[in-house]
Formats: sequence, structure tokens, C-alpha cells
Amino acid sequence: MVSQTTDNNAVVATVKLTKVFRDFWLREKVTAVADLDLDIRPGEVFGLLGPNGSGKTTTLKMVLGLLFPTRGRIAVFGRRPTDVATKNRIGFLPEDSHLYPFLDARETLDFYGRLFHQPRQERRRRIEMLLDMVGLRGVAYRRVGEYSKGMQRRIGLAQALINDPDLLILDEPTSGMDPIGTRQFKDLIRLLGQRGKTVILSSHLLADVEDVCERVCVLYGGRRRALGDVNELLAKSELTQLTTDQLDQQTLEKVESVLRDSGREVVEVSAPRTTLESLFLQIVEDAQRQRLATGGAVSTGEVAEFLRQPSEGREILDRLVAVGHEDEEPPEQQPAEQPAEQPADEQDAEQTEEVLRELVGSGDGDEQEQSDEDGRPAEPSVAEQKHHDQADRDVLDKLINKPGDDADNREGDSREKQ
Repeated sequence: MVSQTTDNNAVVATVKLTKVFRDFWLREKVTAVADLDLDIRPGEVFGLLGPNGSGKTTTLKMVLGLLFPTRGRIAVFGRRPTDVATKNRIGFLPEDSHLYPFLDARETLDFYGRLFHQPRQERRRRIEMLLDMVGLRGVAYRRVGEYSKGMQRRIGLAQALINDPDLLILDEPTSGMDPIGTRQFKDLIRLLGQRGKTVILSSHLLADVEDVCERVCVLYGGRRRALGDVNELLAKSELTQLTTDQLDQQTLEKVESVLRDSGREVVEVSAPRTTLESLFLQIVEDAQRQRLATGGAVSTGEVAEFLRQPSEGREILDRLVAVGHEDEEPPEQQPAEQPAEQPADEQDAEQTEEVLRELVGSGDGDEQEQSDEDGRPAEPSVAEQKHHDQADRDVLDKLINKPGDDADNREGDSREKQ
């Protein structure tokens, strides 16, 4: 368990968490994470920031139970990270999309849905909604190995959401993703946070984290350098910013005069700017309204329905898990009376007997398909009967005689003819 200094209701809690990688001789090679204390609360969008090699991915792997800490303690949902009971409540998108390249998009999502024992109908429903959400429905037939990096990130995000997780862990999710996918990702994160889900976002793209995260932790050299609310960390308390309609030069001079009389100085006067992302998205949306063709991913901008619905707690997931591996129709939907299945041995025996009947011409073959007007089997002609008899004898001779007997039989036939 985690120390009492942590929040007992925290989704993820760490105390003095440390991970040291050692070489073959057990000498300390690098300290990836050192004395890290974190409390990630339920329903919080939490950002883990830092340059490459700062310990972000190592921390996430310890949260997932993929790495064991060298020192310190860690709990996920109040349990050890290796506890299997917590796994079905977590969705994970790794930094590199480790997907099976020979599967297409639907097969990939179906595979991950089966890992969570989801019923077939629910699995198919979620797959179609996720494909629409990430904009891959039009290329769902293509193998994942043929996807670009951005498209692989999209299908990776879909597989992380297939189980509607309570804790979503995203490691560099927008790497290689275009601005449309990036904006869609941000909208999804905001929605999940509003539903009360906990999201941990690890990235070195500060703009993405700033737009969606409520609290952030900045790591450097494996140690925590800053932790707090985004607005509080970024606020410049020594300055005041006013936004109003465009002012003419005469009005600006009056404002500056009033400020100087109050002992204040105008630091900067400028017009607000939009962002390059907003400009890019506006251009793309105009092109989509004009129905211009494109060979890339196309997003509808709609979040999957099962992700928009209010969370109904773990009872639903428990019921889904209790269903188990059933892919068949429910018992009440099946016919009232069904013949009992024959054992496999009896089925094999019947198939063998049927083959032998066909070989020896016992009359159960093609003759059964022919009948006269009264429904009685038609009598075969004399020529047909002789043909069948000769064929049956040839087959039986081949089955009974040894490989070396054919030559002896041919020699005997020649002597009889002489």
C-alpha cells in the first residue's frame, strides 16, 4: 500500500518512486526516475512533461506494471500495478504503435475487443463507431502495415478506447499525427475528462498539454521540477492584460496618458493573433465543404457514442466480463427443439462409412437423386449397371491388391488370352 501522506482516493499514487537501470555487473548505469511523489486524482487530465530522457515513459511503464521500481511505492486504483483486476480498467497507447501489420483495422480492433471478452454485437458496434471517430472507415480494409505513421497512431488510439477505460494512459499520442487528428484528440481528452475519466498524457509537445491538461508535472533528469495547476504555473501575476475592440490612435494616447498619471507604463500595444493551427484547420474545413478529393484519413469529428454516454460504473463491465467468451445466440433466441449433437467419433465413423459406400457403389450415391414420377427410384439400364460394376471392381482391386500385384495380374491375363 501507499504511504498515508498520499490521497487514499487517488487513481495513481507514488511515494519516493525510483527506477535505476543497471548493467550486466549490477553497476548503476542510469537513474531514470528518482524520488517521484505523485497523486493523480479521479476525473483529472494530468500532463507529464519533460524533454527526451527525462523519465516520462519509464514512469508510465511502472504505472502499468511493465517495470518494477527499484525503490519506493506505487498504487493504481489502490492496488499494486501488477494486479490483474486493474488491467481491464486501463487503456494504453504506447509511444510506438506495436500493431500486427498483417491485420486490417477491423481485425485489429476485434482482436483487442476479444481480449476484454466483449460480446460480439457490442464489439462490432464499438469498432464501427471508433473507425468513424478516427477517420479510418474508408481505409479499414487495408492492412495496418500499409498505414502511414499518423494513421497507425489513429488506430492505436482506437484500440486504447475499445474497452471504455477508467484510466487512459497516452504516451506521445500526437506524434506523426496531422493537425486535424491532433485537434480531434484534444476534443476527445476534454470529453473524457468531463465524463469523470482519468487521463495521463505524456508529451514533449507543450501546446497540446496546455490545451487539455488541468495539472502538469515537469520532469528533468528523472526528478520532479514543477507540479501544479496549468493556469497558476503559466500566469504572469506582475502583468495585467486588457482585451477590447480596436482602438484608434487618439484613444490609445488617452489610455496611455491615464496610465502614466497612475504611475503605470504601457509595455506593449498589439493586435491579438490567431494560431497557425486554427488557420490550418479553417483551410481544411473549407476544402471539405467543397468536397475536394483526398487520399488520406478523413475525420467526421464525431466522438464515438459509447464514449459520449455518461459512465454507468463498473457494474456494466462486470456484466460484460461475466458473459465470458459467448459468441453464440442467447439460449432464448435459439429454436425450441434441436437435435443433440453427435459425438465427434460417431460423426467421423459416419463420414467414413459414406465414403466407402460411394467407393463400392452400394446404391446410396447418384442413384438416390434419380426417381420416377411416383417417387420410386429409377432402375438403371443394363449398360450403366455394367459400367458401375466394372468401376467398383477396379476400385476394390486397387484397394486390396498390393503395389506389386498389378504386374502379376497383367502377366496372368496375358497367359489366359494365349
